[in-house]
Amino acid sequence: MTTMKMNGAVLWGPHEDWSVEEVELDGPREGEVLVAWQSTGLCHSDHHPRAGDAPAMLPTIGGHEGAGLVQEVGAGVTTLKPGDHVVGSFIPACGRCRWCSTGRQNLCDFGALIMQGANLDGTFRRHARGKDIGAISLLGTFAPYATVPEVSLVKIEDDYDLSRACLVGCGVTTGWGSAVNTAKVQPGDTVVVIGIGGIGAGALQGARIAGAEKIIAVDIVPGKRAAAEQFGATHFATSFEEATELVGELTRGVMADSAILTVGLVEGPMIGQSLELVRKAGSVVVTGIAAFSDVTPTLPLAMFTLFQKRVLGSLFGEANPRADIPRLLSLYREGKLLLDEMVTTEYKLTEINSAYDDMLAGRIVRGVIQHQH
Repeated sequence: MTTMKMNGAVLWGPHEDWSVEEVELDGPREGEVLVAWQSTGLCHSDHHPRAGDAPAMLPTIGGHEGAGLVQEVGAGVTTLKPGDHVVGSFIPACGRCRWCSTGRQNLCDFGALIMQGANLDGTFRRHARGKDIGAISLLGTFAPYATVPEVSLVKIEDDYDLSRACLVGCGVTTGWGSAVNTAKVQPGDTVVVIGIGGIGAGALQGARIAGAEKIIAVDIVPGKRAAAEQFGATHFATSFEEATELVGELTRGVMADSAILTVGLVEGPMIGQSLELVRKAGSVVVTGIAAFSDVTPTLPLAMFTLFQKRVLGSLFGEANPRADIPRLLSLYREGKLLLDEMVTTEYKLTEINSAYDDMLAGRIVRGVIQHQH
């Protein structure tokens, strides 16, 4: 087994910057694939371990929204070969567990391992400073190369721009699926999307493609209005209060069919505020991640029975990545799913900390790192 050296963005501890430094990478073992990542999206989920909101094995290489080319395959790999173009699925899809075999690949049992750092066999492929280094979501796309499980990769056609295809490995698919699969948006619906980052932009597009009539985007950054409208928003608000009044006016008091919560960090009060946006039997879809310690929601319980409202969780947009990643890229090819327009800024790996500063300040919809090989 060969070992190579590369630079990777390593998170050594909570509240620290990403450290771009030399990392050793082992080659693929049985059931594994060596990938050269070409591009990776900058998702808020990678910031949660840094902020201390979500547990993760540290130190770790971040990144879980990548696209690249297969370099080498280990023993037993049957679905991929060198030269194949692939997108990483941030939740693996083994195809055999109860969840995969019933069409819920987003709940694959291997998903329990995505923040544990090690590969599926419990051992590590990355090393730095004399220590084993983990990889977020088994992918570690904040480095130009990765040794990953075969079940974490989806083969795509060769003609897609990998700098855009990477976005369907997490954000776009999660947002799109939150609207189409979880909220089950129908033609003529009124939909509210709260938080217009990469996932929110995907949710706007899912609502638009599904035929929603009124799509209200909500974001505290007024400058995101133009982008939101490009992705499908018909109206824009900058607060829950403004959105609630606007939705009431637009629906003559009926309120929205669904509200999709895609903010970078979900906080307890947002659940009740989102419930006020939806009609009788309406749905609130919680897609954004909350701090694992947050148990603060205070809810008017009677509205669940008397108004039949629902709060629904959505992981990876309830997507089946082996089917939905190619399907979304086909929509991109046909001009129906906008990916080029989602990429606000491209960065080098050495610019990763300033890139996350841009994301947290609301200056970008989605940033993409282009790896240098």
